[in-house]
Amino acid sequence: MLDRTAGQALEREDLHATGGMPAMSGRAVLRPGDLPRELPVRAAHASDGKGRFRLVVLCCLGLLVLSFLVAVGTGSVPVPVGHVAGILINKLLPGAVEPVWSAGREAIVWDIRIPRAILAACVGAGLAAVGAALQAVTRNPLADPHLLGISAGGACGAITALLHTGLFLGLLTVPVMAFGGALLATAMVLAVTRLTGATSADKLVLAGVAVSFILMSLGNMLIFMGDPRATHTVIFWMLGGLGLAQWSHLVFPIGVLALTVPYLIARAEDLNAMTIGDETAATLGIAVTRFRLTIFVVCSLITGVMVAFSGIIGFVGLMVPHIVRRITGGSYRRVLPASLLAGALIMIWADLAARTLLAPEDIPVGIVTGFLGGVFFLGLLRRQSG
Repeated sequence: MLDRTAGQALEREDLHATGGMPAMSGRAVLRPGDLPRELPVRAAHASDGKGRFRLVVLCCLGLLVLSFLVAVGTGSVPVPVGHVAGILINKLLPGAVEPVWSAGREAIVWDIRIPRAILAACVGAGLAAVGAALQAVTRNPLADPHLLGISAGGACGAITALLHTGLFLGLLTVPVMAFGGALLATAMVLAVTRLTGATSADKLVLAGVAVSFILMSLGNMLIFMGDPRATHTVIFWMLGGLGLAQWSHLVFPIGVLALTVPYLIARAEDLNAMTIGDETAATLGIAVTRFRLTIFVVCSLITGVMVAFSGIIGFVGLMVPHIVRRITGGSYRRVLPASLLAGALIMIWADLAARTLLAPEDIPVGIVTGFLGGVFFLGLLRRQSG
């Protein structure tokens, strides 16, 4: 099998070398001088790709820091970027900067806006990484935790904890229940595809949409049956919002990213193989079924925890990997790190828009990402059909 594949590859090289005409012998002819010219060119292309990736990462990091400072300084009480930086430095290194700002502004920046900006970055990074991983293991460019019903499952679990079971595990209750709901949604999608024989990528998305509608209906029923006094808060949370961010909550999204992101990056080559096909991945020694299931569990964990503290935020996992691939290429060694940075950057600006478009009203950030994602989704469908 490998010999035949290698032979076909050589024949394709021979067609290229002879101007599209096959060689008389049916085998590739390597002439003296071909390899010495080819290898430096490929090495140069690889070097250019790495250099461009480093530049993209540096630009994203710089923009992320700047965007963070701007987002923290913008609001109903404006705070200059220099003061924001000074407050940060003083909190990290007490006494390093002489305060020229009021205690009230310091409290707004440190207790309200910085936790919100950090949560926005974590949610954006997590959802973008989930979208990239799902698109690899499903070989579906439209795969996204929102479209596959994982976000709806996480929301159901969180609603159950908030309105019915109570915080029986303390702060861990909502993340644990949201993870359980996301895992249940993933299992439902996989069960539907197995029972209906819907193995194609398009039918997988349809199964996810169907499961999402079912779970959203269940979530609405749970809200209807819950305490009416808490309904308004839960509905606002379901639309996607970061207004409840607190320092004590940040340990969960940061912790889950610290646990899962290194695993995804370490398996980047396996994700590359999965994008080609199950047979290729199995040939390379990957236990395809187990690996795909592991990725689903990891994605459910990330999505569940993010949904627990931000509500349902759609289309970030769909948009960001596509944007990143157009800049860095398709290798997941580059796609995953760049998606993390780009997702954090986009979510910070989406939350900033949600806070300022109808100030002093606070629009749910899910409305902003839903609008942007819907427009991007239509453009993606048009591009694929064309």
